[in-house]
This record gives sequence, C-alpha cells and structure tokens, in this order.
Amino acid sequence: MRMLVLLSSLFLYAFTTPASAQVESYTFDKAHTQILFFVNHLGFSHSSGRFLKFDGGFTFDRTQPANSSIDVTIDTNGLEMNDQKWNDHLKNQDFFNVAQYPTMTFKSTKVEVTGENTANIAGDLTLLGVTKPVTLVVTHNKSEKHAFSGKYVSGFSATAMLKRSDFGMTYGLPMVGDEVKIMIEVEGERIEQGGEGTGNK
Repeated sequence: MRMLVLLSSLFLYAFTTPASAQVESYTFDKAHTQILFFVNHLGFSHSSGRFLKFDGGFTFDRTQPANSSIDVTIDTNGLEMNDQKWNDHLKNQDFFNVAQYPTMTFKSTKVEVTGENTANIAGDLTLLGVTKPVTLVVTHNKSEKHAFSGKYVSGFSATAMLKRSDFGMTYGLPMVGDEVKIMIEVEGERIEQGGEGTGNK
C-alpha cells in the first residue's frame, strides 16, 4: 500500500511540476567567451575578426536540452581586427555601419538535439536592420563547478555559416568573400536564486 501511495505521489509530481523546473539561467563569463568570424580575403587568406562587447545570456536544461535558449546583443562598435585602419573601414557604411546600426542580435527559436552532447540551435540574427534565420551547430563541453571560483559553469563551442549579402552587406563582392564563418566559445555562470554570476579569472 505504501508503495502505491509513493508511486501515485511521484506520478502526480511528474505531471504537475512545471517543465521549466530544470531550466537554469546563465550569464556570459565575458573573459572566457569569444565571438570570432572568418572571411575569404581576395583568395589569399581567411581573415579573422572578433567582437569584444556583448551582453545577454542563455538558459540550459541539462535533462531536456531542447528547452534551452540563447539571447545575445552584440555591440558592433566593439569589432576588433587588430588594425586601426581595418577597424575603421569595417565600422563604416561599407560594412557594419555602426553609426546607424550600433547593435546586432541573435535570439534562438528552436533547439534540435543531434547527439549526446550536440545540438543545432536555430535563431533569428538581426544585422543592418535585416533579420534572417541562422543555425548554430553547438557542442556542450561540460557543466560543473569551476575549479577556482566554485561557481557552477557550463561551457559550449559553436559554429555557423552565413552570407553577408543576405543582410545587405555587399561591399567588395566577389573579391572579399560572401560566406562568413562564425566561431563562438562560451563559458556561462549559472545565476543562482537571488543573485547573478560573476566573471571567473
């Protein structure tokens, strides 16, 4: 009888507990999160750049990853090419036009689990005032307490491909490549109830 009562209680709990109970919220550890891009430069090389300024975070359901999400806003003026002349050109109206469009955003719309630690995250990327679908191919590296800070951290690696011309960025085509490869390395600190994560060192 006691077993029946216990099973009934578990059954009731399973169907009355909100699905979001396992969803954890994270804030980016910016010191250990990098947003990089690569583009063909006249056929000689694949030049790289990065964005140093961004905000947002993500949610992660470790038991049902499809419930996870990401929302990030990138400051386009935080673009860095390791050369001031190149920085200035990419920030002007030929490319990112940061004076008129100071931010770009990515908001997930769907998470499709593809393996034990992999998923495709579909979302809307807004750049130069144009919104197009982009898919991140994501690997969950690990989630555990940070060895030094004691904070709970989840880490991911992600890649994506897009065409800049889809967003109206056509300067230099076809000599400067249309396809852009995105590489993202993320460490996020779990936001504990009543508080926020702080950056690890």
